[in-house]
Amino acid sequence: MTKIADVTAVPTAGGFYFDDKEAIVTNAERDGFLYNGESITPGFEKVRQPAEAVSVVIELEGGRTAFGDCTAVQYSGFGGRDGFFAAEEHIGDIEEIISEALVGRDASEFLANVEVLSDVADSAEIHTAVRYGVSQALLNAAGTASMKTMTEVIDDEYRIDCTPRPVPLYCQSGNDRRQNAEKMILKEVPILPHGLFNSVEQIGPEGERLLEYLEWLSDRVTEIGSPEYNPTFHVDIYGTVGEIFDPPYDRTEVLDYFAALENAASPYSLQVESPIESGSRDEQVHVLGTLRDALAERSIPVDITADEFCNTYDDVTTFVDAGSVDVVQIKTPDLGEVTNSIDAVRYCEGTDTRAYLGGSCAETDISARVCAQIALATQPAQLLAKPGMGVDEGYQIMANEMARISQQISS
Repeated sequence: MTKIADVTAVPTAGGFYFDDKEAIVTNAERDGFLYNGESITPGFEKVRQPAEAVSVVIELEGGRTAFGDCTAVQYSGFGGRDGFFAAEEHIGDIEEIISEALVGRDASEFLANVEVLSDVADSAEIHTAVRYGVSQALLNAAGTASMKTMTEVIDDEYRIDCTPRPVPLYCQSGNDRRQNAEKMILKEVPILPHGLFNSVEQIGPEGERLLEYLEWLSDRVTEIGSPEYNPTFHVDIYGTVGEIFDPPYDRTEVLDYFAALENAASPYSLQVESPIESGSRDEQVHVLGTLRDALAERSIPVDITADEFCNTYDDVTTFVDAGSVDVVQIKTPDLGEVTNSIDAVRYCEGTDTRAYLGGSCAETDISARVCAQIALATQPAQLLAKPGMGVDEGYQIMANEMARISQQISS
């Protein structure tokens, strides 16, 4: 038995920035890469500021170490999430409360150790980002102690019997949505480009800019992609359809717009993330379900993806049970312990809702690699390339990790 000898933590950098979405929606204006305006969400000093992270170091008997990174999403503190993640404030929780609970335990017992973490985190009201990072480190430690990959640890603990194979990656373009899309096309990314259409200004007052972009993207894939390249288009539009159209969202004007989006993307299939954002989870489930049903009735082949108010395992199962969306994003930092993300992907199996193992550009290389191994074990429909918004870096981190680990397991 290899015991946990110590648990320590150090502040580190996230892969992108934390943005105060409430301020962006309410009053902030773009100023180059920054935003002008007053911050609104508690914890923010500016509307955009560097993402923070905490690296957790688990030292095992014998001197070996395992790592995990505590990270939050770009819109930290928004949409029903835990509050703004300020890294320095959580070091004590890790090095005192969590360390005391874990030191001396068998490092190979992944699920049992995560249960201990969950019990302590519940009683001490510890941030989801901390739960996320410590559970990554526990998964890494279990693999190190048992001389297995993290993927193999998951397969063994959950009794999953499948051959790990790389999962289709989905890349994010950020604001540089044309040049970065071209990078994705050159690399034949399976799912692209995100687009970051996070305001009416970006989508157009009548949605015309999104239509123009999809037409351009379709033409560009045909022009520079190989004949065999057949990607899926996935755009995140941050509730902007709900801003340019009034409810109800199953009326002809709205459906005609989605038909136009599908036509603009043709011949490539289209997924639209967060077309409408409501004020609560129940409202979000209802409006997205109404839209999805209406699209199906009109035979408009545009798939709807849930994002906001889909932050916990319970949220994910609620969307899946309601059948309100085609794809559900499992935002790994928001779900806390990685076991919740594993369970959420598995919950989608055998349903009409596909699992998208997502997360955030604000994560780190460590959390990204852990998620790549989780994806190999659980086989979601798609996996976010992260961290960052530069395309190349996040894509190679995730693609290379899946390639290496799948080769290691099969050899």
